[in-house]
Amino acid sequence: MTATNQSSLLNQINIVLVNTSHPGNIGSAARAMKTMGLSNLILAYPEHQIDEQSYALSAGAEDLLKKARVVPTLAEALEGSTLIIGASARRRTYERPLLDPHEMGGFVIEQAKAGSRIAVMFGCERTGLTNEELEICNYHVTIPANPDYSSLNLAMAVQVLSYEIRQSFLKYLGNDPMRQEIVHTSEKFLEKEQIAGGDEVLGFYSHLEDVLQTTGFLHENNRGHIMRKIKRIFTRPFLTRDDINILRGILSSVTRTIDHRNE
Repeated sequence: MTATNQSSLLNQINIVLVNTSHPGNIGSAARAMKTMGLSNLILAYPEHQIDEQSYALSAGAEDLLKKARVVPTLAEALEGSTLIIGASARRRTYERPLLDPHEMGGFVIEQAKAGSRIAVMFGCERTGLTNEELEICNYHVTIPANPDYSSLNLAMAVQVLSYEIRQSFLKYLGNDPMRQEIVHTSEKFLEKEQIAGGDEVLGFYSHLEDVLQTTGFLHENNRGHIMRKIKRIFTRPFLTRDDINILRGILSSVTRTIDHRNE
């Protein structure tokens, strides 16, 4: 898929903020969108227009604010949308299907691939989407927050859902630019560093075993068992407590040997 086709797929998704009461949240929402590759922001009858605070909190997403559509009615905000998903903390669905964020992300990308124009709608900060606004949605999505403290900032909610859309989009593309960057970085590292061959690694294990026998850390009755554990240590992505105990035991055996020779 070309870059143009990629952007056109995400361009079929609108983030609609309804009756936003704080201009700073508009900027923060734009920032959340841009980090996930979304660019269409629509404001339906906001209490405050985009201002300096909006731009300050957008942190580099000024382009989204400059091209954002500001309309006086919800009907105008949803013009052309063939699929409407309402974000709500409430689980009353008015017989509408209820999605979790992960399900929503996959569904949005599938519908965008099918040619749908999608609106993901968020209500005002104080009360969220009204009953009337929820009733016009085809689907509802709820973020499963802590039930004892489910207060989620508007921009945070936009970030969570935008992230899920992004993950499904990357899965659809079959690649992840971040993972590619990690691979590229690893390749650059390999160009500079000479990786040890298997024979060198085996030589190291043999040398280590000889040293540990000299220090008394290894005994005939535990030699094979302990060396198997030590070899696993050098291939692990992380260390266990048992690993640390073995390594500390090695150091202690070296220390005792040095002290004994200095006596």
